[in-house]
Amino acid sequence: MTTDFKPVSSSKISISELMLPSHTNFSGKIHGGYILQLLDQIAFACASKFSGNYCVTASVDTVNFLKPIEVGELVTMKASVNYVGRSSMIVGIRVEAENIQTGAIKHCNSSYFTMVAKDKEGKSVQVPGLILSNLDEVRRFRKCIKQIEAKKEVEEHAKITNVNSIEDLATLDKYNVLIEIS
Repeated sequence: MTTDFKPVSSSKISISELMLPSHTNFSGKIHGGYILQLLDQIAFACASKFSGNYCVTASVDTVNFLKPIEVGELVTMKASVNYVGRSSMIVGIRVEAENIQTGAIKHCNSSYFTMVAKDKEGKSVQVPGLILSNLDEVRRFRKCIKQIEAKKEVEEHAKITNVNSIEDLATLDKYNVLIEIS
């Protein structure tokens, strides 16, 4: 167990960027891939700031695109470490877009990235423990525990599912799929 603890507040970071025409997709909205790039950057910065080490992205656990982002809006991403393991951290990120002419702000994206701290040789290194200072931080921490449990359950189910069985294939009849295996 670690004896070094840091508050969630020590991990908090935010970035803002004006969305330009060069960031758009074919429908004229800001491209989701561009937002993912920014999300990965802030997750890295947040995890590295908290751990004091270089960090790598282990997984992108959730990315919910809630509302489209328009050209000319000011996008602000707010990140904090919501959970820590031995060498891993789950970084929660909230994305808001502001119409800079009207001041209207909309919540556009919520994301969770699992980051792992590395030493100079590239080996995983222990991160500080997390001090939870309010009920929102406790709620976020508990939500991460549930995410981890659900992820393990899906992985375990994948191990025991026999996709070659007639019974398993029969369970797919309620989906919009046609099976034509020869």
